[in-house]
Amino acid sequence: MEKLTPEDYLNGQILLIDKPLKWSSFQAVNKLKYALINKLGLPKKFKIGHAGTLDPLATGLLLVCTGKFTKRISELQGQAKEYTGTFFIGATTPSYDLETEVDETFSTAHIDDALIHETVKQFLGEIDQKPPIYSAIKKDGVRLYEHARAGETVAIAFRKTTIHEFEITRIALPEIDFRVVCSKGTYIRSLAYDFGKAMQSGSHLTALRRTKIGDYNVIDAQDVILFEEKLEIN
Repeated sequence: MEKLTPEDYLNGQILLIDKPLKWSSFQAVNKLKYALINKLGLPKKFKIGHAGTLDPLATGLLLVCTGKFTKRISELQGQAKEYTGTFFIGATTPSYDLETEVDETFSTAHIDDALIHETVKQFLGEIDQKPPIYSAIKKDGVRLYEHARAGETVAIAFRKTTIHEFEITRIALPEIDFRVVCSKGTYIRSLAYDFGKAMQSGSHLTALRRTKIGDYNVIDAQDVILFEEKLEIN
């Protein structure tokens, strides 16, 4: 890791972090923030933030901006993102992923490779997508997941999103592996749910990894713990 000074971080850096499984994006940023404060003597109020949330059950590329580069967060958030992951076909969950238990099962006897590849075509280009009820979007000032955990039913509006590329990389039913390149605001969990529904079945997301944001690649990303360990104490 290139040795950077406190001034470098204050003037602005984009840190490529490989977010661990079960960590929230907030936890990852906080870990970096306090490592920089404690080891490099940066002021406690120095600016740091990420350019696009990853769910705790997802891993992969998190862009973290420091200092003056926090002004670039909106620009970075608007770039196309690439994900890889796995759909489990034949069952749904309320959260559309493994955060909640299976609530309904469906037949998969009619699903073959041809149907899977044909269904992919329905999701290319601009699509209408409804965010999961278990998401951080606010409705009436309250985050949707808080409504969900309270057992409340709320109306969620569809949003326009764009799927630039959608490739099936492995079929081993009930699992399907995929690669998706999409616009800002796309929920891969919702894509999993809608994909199963489009095949007259059900589906939920069991693995997700963000591999790219614009030209930034997770191959070049650093582990959070190793980043902290490699920081030299001021």
